[in-house]
Amino acid sequence: MSSDVTSQPARRLMLVHAHPDDETINNGVTMAKYVSEDAAVCLVTCTLGEEGEVLVEDLAHLAPEQNDDLGAHRLGELKLAMEILGVTDFIRLGGDGRYRDSGMAYAPDGRAIARDVLREGIFWTADLLDAANELVPVIRDRLPQVLITYDQIGNYGHPDHVQAHRVAMYATQLAGVPSYRRDLGEPWTVARVFWCTMSKSRMLAGIQALRDAGDMETFKGFDPDGPLSSLMSDDADISVEIDGTPWVAQKVAAMQAHATQITPDGPFFAGADVLGDARWAHEYYRLAVGVPLPKGEGWADDLFAGLS
Repeated sequence: MSSDVTSQPARRLMLVHAHPDDETINNGVTMAKYVSEDAAVCLVTCTLGEEGEVLVEDLAHLAPEQNDDLGAHRLGELKLAMEILGVTDFIRLGGDGRYRDSGMAYAPDGRAIARDVLREGIFWTADLLDAANELVPVIRDRLPQVLITYDQIGNYGHPDHVQAHRVAMYATQLAGVPSYRRDLGEPWTVARVFWCTMSKSRMLAGIQALRDAGDMETFKGFDPDGPLSSLMSDDADISVEIDGTPWVAQKVAAMQAHATQITPDGPFFAGADVLGDARWAHEYYRLAVGVPLPKGEGWADDLFAGLS
C-alpha cells in the first residue's frame, strides 16, 4: 500500500495478533464489518502458531513434536479465513517464520504462562525494540487511525499475546516520533489504540442461560473467579461494542477455516443449541490510548466515531 494518505480509504484499521485464529475469534465480525464498509483493514500476525495443538487426527503429523509443519498449514487456514472475511491485506510480523510461536504452559491456578524450556527464535524472547522496528514501517505505510491488540496480560496470559501487546504499544509510540528511524518511513500517529475484550455482564448472562438449560459444563472456566475471567471486562471499562450480527455467519465460517485449532464439536461451538451463533456477533473494546470517543449514553458502536 502507498503511504500517501490521500490515496487510501478514509478509515484505516490495523490489528496485531499473536497467532492465526486469534484475529477471527476476537475480531471476526469487526473485520468483516469494516471491509464491507470499504475501510482498509490490515492484519499483522506475529507468529504462524507452530506450537498449537492439532485437533484433527489425520493432521497429527504436523505437530511440532512430529514433522513440525503446523505453521505452514495454519498459514493456509489463515488465508482461507481472511478470504471469508474479505480481508486482503494480512502479513506476518517481519515476514513468514521471522518469529516462532512460543507455546505456553499452565500455572497451578489454570492461567496461561510461559514454558520452562524455551526454543530459539520464539516470539516471547524476541528483543522488544527489534520486534517493534518490524511493525513501525507497517504502521507508517498503512497509516491506521485505529489499532487493535490485547491488554497487558494478553487477555489470558499466553506469552505471545503479552508480547504482541508490548510490540504493538511500543511500535505505535515509536511510529509517531518524527526523528525516530527516518529510514522506516514518514512518522504516523495512530489516533486510537483499543484492547479487545469481552463483556462480563453479557458473558455471565449467557452462562446463566446455559445453566438454566441444564448445561453445567460449557464455558466452565469463565466464572468470575476462574482462570479465564481476565478475558472479560466490567461494562464501565468497555468503550465500544460492535454489533456484527450481519457478519456473524462469516465469522463462524472463518473460525471453522482454522480447522486444526477449532473443531465443530469443540468448546468454541458448545452450547449452540441454547445460545446460537449470536454469542459470536458482538465484539467489545477498551480504549487504551488516544482520542476520546464522543460522549453519549452507553457504549459507542464505531471504532472510528468522532475521528475526522
